[in-house]
Amino acid sequence: MSPEQAMGRALELAAAAGEWGDTPIGAVVLGPDGAVLAEAANEREKHGDPTAHAEVLALRAAARVHGDGWRLTGATLVVTLEPCTMCAGAAVLSRVDRVVYGAHDPKAGAAGSLWDVVRDRRLNHRPQVVAGVREAECGALLREFFASRRGL
Repeated sequence: MSPEQAMGRALELAAAAGEWGDTPIGAVVLGPDGAVLAEAANEREKHGDPTAHAEVLALRAAARVHGDGWRLTGATLVVTLEPCTMCAGAAVLSRVDRVVYGAHDPKAGAAGSLWDVVRDRRLNHRPQVVAGVREAECGALLREFFASRRGL
């Protein structure tokens, strides 16, 4: 599966998260061969867990099936919104090769917008970053969610 195709699946997952009241963010982890290792949507509201971001849940699930313990060497994290500092740190620590995201997050993004955790030269691993994949669709989903929540 290509990152663009995986982003399509991440968008489906994100839409589902909005249905149960979570911010609509979805993530897919692709293995070195492009096969889906894991996928998840935000579940913070669903489980009352501040760490239940789509990226963290997908990385945890991928580590259980990848076969190299916690290291996701060769994997790609595809996510609808630019990772926050927690999720960017998780991507670095899991050793994914690449982070692909859709919409930029100027308020909390940590893959180049507000911070650049994933490419910080002081860290021992720096994934490649591909930004703006299906950005318009990813951004529209978030805008629609927040507009409906705020009654706009």
